[in-house]
Amino acid sequence: MKLRSFFSRIYLAIFFLCLVFFVGILGFHLIEDYEFVDAFYMTVITVSTVGLSMGEPLSQEGRLFTSFLIIFSISIYAYAISILTSYFIDGELKSFLKAYKVEKQINNLSGHTIICGYGRNGKEAVRKLQAHKRPFVVIESNPHRIAKLKENEILCVEDDATFDSTLEKANIQSAQALITTLPKDADNVFIVLSAREQNSKLTIISRASEQKSDSKLKKAGADNVIMPDKVGGSHMASLVITPDVVEFLDNISVEGTGDINLEELSVSDFPDHTVVRTLGDLETRYKTGCTVIGFKSNSGEYIVNPGADTLLEANSKLFVLGKREQIYSLNELLNL
Repeated sequence: MKLRSFFSRIYLAIFFLCLVFFVGILGFHLIEDYEFVDAFYMTVITVSTVGLSMGEPLSQEGRLFTSFLIIFSISIYAYAISILTSYFIDGELKSFLKAYKVEKQINNLSGHTIICGYGRNGKEAVRKLQAHKRPFVVIESNPHRIAKLKENEILCVEDDATFDSTLEKANIQSAQALITTLPKDADNVFIVLSAREQNSKLTIISRASEQKSDSKLKKAGADNVIMPDKVGGSHMASLVITPDVVEFLDNISVEGTGDINLEELSVSDFPDHTVVRTLGDLETRYKTGCTVIGFKSNSGEYIVNPGADTLLEANSKLFVLGKREQIYSLNELLNL
């Protein structure tokens, strides 16, 4: 049951209860010519079935009206009690509170990644983000996959990702990136358009099944388009052409869990800029043990195997090889 279903049903029961009082007061006023206070009092004692009376006998029309009012009010009470009973006895209250907690957690996220679809590609994206301890939310419409996500305590939104409201539920305004992995390219195009409209700074990565969809997705606003079949075929061909190189690269973990990891680190305004200005200064002063194999300047220029005289600019990036703890230490130094 959806998060707001409980409140909507309670509001409906309250509405009917107010309707009972309105009909009761109006009826007693018109039929018995009671003043407002008397009509209200008569409605209260009738609806509550306490057995009291005004002291004056009711007319035949008044008795019939009172009988129907009692039946109507009892039906409303039964409806309200059934709502509360279902939540306390059938476990729906627990589900409601859990859904409310998840919604609150999602609304408190910032700089997270939204993954649309929990198929094969979506699961792989989740696994990698979990390995790097990055916050993320999964959007999925399949109930069986949603049950699996909840079982693994993964933040998720059960809805169609092509709806703007669904992206809002995933807190897209505060998100850093969006990955859409739906099997239909048309759905991915629609999601990219909606996401780009709601968050212009979002990094969007989309899956594509057909080559012709690549340009459409990029025009829609995707920063990167990945074709799994193309990537897989290229990787298999590389195992034939340069098997040792591919095996060597496969042994380097980019998931943050292996002995040797390959990661990218952002360089903020270095706090010790009077002493540390270049990569050479960084290694001389701190001896992190990491090997810097690439550098991206703040202007977007890539440098392979940068020299010791490479300046550490704000908003630039380092591509480093090293053990997990070494990379963690270097990341702490670069972003104090």
